[in-house]
Amino acid sequence: MMTRALERAKPAAALMLGWVALLWVLEMADAASGNALDTFGVRPREMSELADVLPAAFIHFGFDHLAANTLPLLLLGFLAALRSGLARFVGVALLIALTSGLGVWLTAPAGSNTAGASGVVFGLFGYLLIRGFIDHKPLDIALGALVAVVYGSILWGALPSDNGVSWQGHLFGLVGGVLAAFVFRQRAAEAPPGGTARPIP
Repeated sequence: MMTRALERAKPAAALMLGWVALLWVLEMADAASGNALDTFGVRPREMSELADVLPAAFIHFGFDHLAANTLPLLLLGFLAALRSGLARFVGVALLIALTSGLGVWLTAPAGSNTAGASGVVFGLFGYLLIRGFIDHKPLDIALGALVAVVYGSILWGALPSDNGVSWQGHLFGLVGGVLAAFVFRQRAAEAPPGGTARPIP
């Protein structure tokens, strides 16, 4: 059992470490280019900006911005990848990023430019929070409760505010995480040796 857990943990950890490393490399390139990559942020309701909905999740406005997202992205992403498997996790992350980015494109204030991984962070939070209930897995329900205790305060960031933070990206990221929990739910329990599979309601 321990060996199997380690076998699943290693690729999940490698994926998230690689993801976070990429974000830091991109931010260093952004700083070196005079913030040229900031143009990949999402400016609302401009048709050409739809192409930036996904790239915006990989761009940050300075190292402080990136540092604030690094630890929660690393931890929540690792847990989601560990419990979901890498293939499902990639689908979950893409759906969250798309939902968050499109929500920003539709609802953010005119003239704003939104970027950053925080929408993905909120989405992973929502995904971990409810997937155990949807998949009927007690371990994942317990994990969701732990995530709620540790990171539950971030929900304030999904409420409308005028503090310059994209609550729209947070809110729609959260929505994307909940949606991903349904879209990528486990549709059937694994059958025991010699047994039959039982569909999960």
